[in-house]
Amino acid sequence: MSKILVTGGAGYIGSHVCKSLSAKGYLPITYDNLSRGNRWAVKWGPLEEGDIADGGRLRAVLEKYDPVGLMHFAAYAYVGESVQKPLDYYRNNVAGTATLLQTLIDFRLLPVVFSSSCATYGAPERVPIPEDHPQRPINPYGQSKLIVERMLMDLHTAYGLSSIALRYFNASGADPDGEIGEAHDPETHLIPLVITAARDGTAIRIFGTDYETPDGTCIRDYIHVADIANAHLLALDCMLGGGQSCALNLANERGHSVKEVIAATERVTGRSIRVENAPRRPGDPPVLIGTADRARSLLGWTPARSDLEYQISDAWSWVRKHLAAAHLSHHDNRRNKVSR
Repeated sequence: MSKILVTGGAGYIGSHVCKSLSAKGYLPITYDNLSRGNRWAVKWGPLEEGDIADGGRLRAVLEKYDPVGLMHFAAYAYVGESVQKPLDYYRNNVAGTATLLQTLIDFRLLPVVFSSSCATYGAPERVPIPEDHPQRPINPYGQSKLIVERMLMDLHTAYGLSSIALRYFNASGADPDGEIGEAHDPETHLIPLVITAARDGTAIRIFGTDYETPDGTCIRDYIHVADIANAHLLALDCMLGGGQSCALNLANERGHSVKEVIAATERVTGRSIRVENAPRRPGDPPVLIGTADRARSLLGWTPARSDLEYQISDAWSWVRKHLAAAHLSHHDNRRNKVSR
């Protein structure tokens, strides 16, 4: 059975990708320090605890399993936190990845599928956003992802390292089978926050109701995590088949406003959601929607669960079944984490 090293495989997107890898006959090897991932999310292969900044530990894991590819998710991913603690993001996301890639070069060149972000584009000049749009990040998180993209390009030139960077728009939803889902601490994503408001009867805050959009609230391109996972497998197959290094958007090519997300959640849950209006947050663009022409053309990728209510329904099912237990396990993980 071919093995794939998955850094950050205990996280939200990484764990869904591990399930998809297993379903395709691969053995995912999760490499995670559990500082933000969840031990309970590692279900389809072994967990090797370690940090991407620990080259010796990485080398030992590579030698133990001899994987045929690498999927790299390990990163801090809170935009607001990155503004408050930029050095943490450059130290972990950039310097840690540099150690990971150096270890890979010293061991053996493996194809890399990198978890990038639409945050590399910054405030868009035009919408929908294509891959050749200027990349001008407006926060350290986006900047850290862009630096890694450029590192990968330079390593392709210097060593022939092949890679595909996948720039997600807004990941959402949960495993349609209900085995894993989204459980961040703290939670910053809109859909799980709205679901929590529906479940608990608390209010959801809308940051800005005076944008130049049809209902005055921000519009975002939401993409199901299972569709993102499928794109990673297609990218891996492309790399293993000798495909060229590139960067691709993962997007549904249509957007939904904050108010539309709230209304859809009310329909799915059958519950009324209280709303509190708040001022705009600095740096929030009115509209973020991406194109996915290249992913369709190069990978044959088409989202299967693009409908917003599908995404919310899967997330709602996950919350009702598992969230309480998941949070307890997450707190246990944090007490036993490997320090960065």
